[in-house]
Amino acid sequence: MIFWLQQLTNGLSLGAIIALIALGYTMVYGVLKLINFAHGDILMVGAFVAIYAAMWAAHYGIPVWFPLIMPVSMAFCAALGVAIEFVAYRPLRNAPRLASLITAIGVSLFLESVGQWKLGAGRHAFPALLSDHRIEALAERYGFYVYVSDLVIFASTLLLLVALQAIVKFTRFGKAMRAVSQDPEAARLMGVDVNRVITGTFALGSALAGAGGVMWGMKFGAADPLMGMDPGLKAFVAAVVGGIGNVPGAMVGGFIMGVAETLVAACSIPIGRMWGSDLVIVGSNYRQALGFLILILVLLLRPSGLFGRHEPEKV
Repeated sequence: MIFWLQQLTNGLSLGAIIALIALGYTMVYGVLKLINFAHGDILMVGAFVAIYAAMWAAHYGIPVWFPLIMPVSMAFCAALGVAIEFVAYRPLRNAPRLASLITAIGVSLFLESVGQWKLGAGRHAFPALLSDHRIEALAERYGFYVYVSDLVIFASTLLLLVALQAIVKFTRFGKAMRAVSQDPEAARLMGVDVNRVITGTFALGSALAGAGGVMWGMKFGAADPLMGMDPGLKAFVAAVVGGIGNVPGAMVGGFIMGVAETLVAACSIPIGRMWGSDLVIVGSNYRQALGFLILILVLLLRPSGLFGRHEPEKV
């Protein structure tokens, strides 16, 4: 029982990061009906901005703290997201969706190539922005422990998720974003600046990706130019599972992915021997396939996702 509680805490921490990244996918899709495949690579940029910001801070004697470094990454990634939207996506606003999809893949490959060119293909150690100590009081009383970094990651993610939900539900920009999501032309006729709303959506989503990059680097202790592929793909699956375009659905989908992956990676059930080795039906070798299995099952049972609603297309 204690073992599974320990894995659950790890899964909640991982799921919180995946949920944060998935929000970027679901926000952009909700407004533009575009899958921004460059979103995972913006996460990679956020992680490296944190590395170099920490190096700069240490050089000038500024404390290298998580609350100081993460806003820098979020601001840089927000600006990068706005630039990508302006240069790559805005000229294709009225083009067929396939053109925008191909462009998103091109932007992703461009960011990865520039990252490998400027930073090298190797892994870079991530700075210790938080204490790596664990809360021993839980270990003494309950038999399992929680790392301080995991606790801060989980709390910070919840704070960002609540702040985003408040922006979407209660602010003027959030109302404009929901209006553009439902009908861009009607929103434009009602005086909504559609371009400004789309730019703001990219800025918000990219800022969350930057925060996710910092947290991913802290959790795994390293960053590389191709690091965005794995969390980006998992976050995309989480967004689809929750119902892409639905903010609470992206949150729930992220937590489902993180907890399920961690629990499966902790399992190993040998059921026999084949070619001189144990045949294992569950284990860490299958953690990458788990997300797609969950995606297939959800789409078979609920094609619009757990929280999505089926809306017939206008013809």
